[in-house]
Amino acid sequence: MFDTKRCTARPFLKWAGGKAQLISSISISLPGYIKTSKDLVYVEPFLGSGAILFWFLQAFPNTKKAIVNDINPDLFKAYSIIKKEPANLIKELAKLQDKYYSLNNEEDRKNFFLVQRESFNTRNLNPLQNTTLLIFINRTCYNGLYRVNSKGLFNVPFGKYSNPRICDAETIRWDSQLLQKVTILNGDYTETLSYVDSPKAFFYLDPPYKPISNSSSFNAYSIESFDDAEQERLKDFCTRIDALGHSWLLSNSDVKNFDSKNEYFDNLYKEFNINRVRATRRINSNSSKRGEIFELLISNYHQDNQ
Repeated sequence: MFDTKRCTARPFLKWAGGKAQLISSISISLPGYIKTSKDLVYVEPFLGSGAILFWFLQAFPNTKKAIVNDINPDLFKAYSIIKKEPANLIKELAKLQDKYYSLNNEEDRKNFFLVQRESFNTRNLNPLQNTTLLIFINRTCYNGLYRVNSKGLFNVPFGKYSNPRICDAETIRWDSQLLQKVTILNGDYTETLSYVDSPKAFFYLDPPYKPISNSSSFNAYSIESFDDAEQERLKDFCTRIDALGHSWLLSNSDVKNFDSKNEYFDNLYKEFNINRVRATRRINSNSSKRGEIFELLISNYHQDNQ
């Protein structure tokens, strides 16, 4: 029997741009019917680390089903494996963790990391092997980043962690239980709509953010880019799901952080509701540019309607 009170499901990967820090802002920005709906359908077209998904499913156990998507094939394989084969994944990760911990010096650990990264980049592994190595290199690479080059090869260097937690068996088990009610897709985000059979689903959209400065762009989670044309295509999708009667909440960067005259999102989403919330920027090559900034929460409903 699934115990939601004991459940501690959370992202199984470290993830740049993860939304854990926005949970409190998102929580008070949800439409009022979320808590009372008896057949709630949750849709997340840009899944990433799943921070909001895992929080939402625990906070709202009345969710009948969830539909999630990510264009990144490594993430699709990982979520699918955790849903279907958690025990096998835990077994393989434990082996890698034991081997890594047995290496007593940094140079040996670095070489071991590079061998696993090279194996991951062969791109000919089965889903279980691919997911095992994805989690391993994510936990042992620099800053826990996921970044690929133009050829789709993972290129983050080794991270100097003494005893990184490579096999988090409890998180994998809890995540697996929550994922049993989740349909996992790997394609264009618009495809999520064809899986919605409810007259009023709730969409949370977290696309690759629009850069707010020349040094802030970090959306190399896949070889596909997400430029202004894509931001505008996403707005058209939001208009479409609004017309169908669904509710949606979208997060994005606030380009006014460094240019108060930049009206890009204010103009793009002028017919919808825009709320600016405080967030913390943790990734920037210039440490002076890390710290508190504003992000946008845009919706097709009034966010104060609680």
